[in-house]
Amino acid sequence: MIRLFFHRTPNPMKVALLLEELGLEYDLVPVDTYKGEHHAEAFHEINPNGKAPAILDDGVRVFDSNAILLYLAEKHSALLGEASDRAELLSWLFWIASGLGPFSGQWVHFQTAGAADGGDYAKRRYRFEAHRHYRVLDNHLAGRAYIVGDTYTIADVAAWGWIDRHVRVLGEGGLAAYPEVARWFAAMEERPAVARARAVAAGIDFKVDVDEVTKKALFPSNYAE
Repeated sequence: MIRLFFHRTPNPMKVALLLEELGLEYDLVPVDTYKGEHHAEAFHEINPNGKAPAILDDGVRVFDSNAILLYLAEKHSALLGEASDRAELLSWLFWIASGLGPFSGQWVHFQTAGAADGGDYAKRRYRFEAHRHYRVLDNHLAGRAYIVGDTYTIADVAAWGWIDRHVRVLGEGGLAAYPEVARWFAAMEERPAVARARAVAAGIDFKVDVDEVTKKALFPSNYAE
């Protein structure tokens, strides 16, 4: 049985989507990052990087969301595309892991998370890079239904986790500037597994208020001596 260590943020949501797409049984283990549960020693034994998501697959630990996607897809021989597209699949997976995700996340951080004063250079850089990555994907998707080859793959799953938060990254209506991404995202929204993935956190009482406990848990560098 798979145990998914989960918070309702983009990277764990990718893994939830893949599990739903594959129809695998799994137990959801909430990790409330607003309470600092990701800093617990017991969780660091599963993910030494102290981030959600991670999985235990019959005792085998896998951490980092795109590593989990690749591990599960390979184990179950699913959503990997054609063998001839392997290089493209890896390229886009790593592009999402090293570019689209981090730059989107950092731009949101510098907009909202205790960075209201100062940091103008960082804000310009991360806003520019977040939009640049959307533009790269928009150009690539022209004339394509999927990111890699002619079939739905874990590259689409990986990208969905972040594009799903496009309002926070681009602002309300901002996706209109990227019509190919908007078209792709609309098609993703029609997948039944997407609705199921969105529902996995239903009934979990994750903390929502951002008090000092949460700020220290999420942004420890602001409290370092």
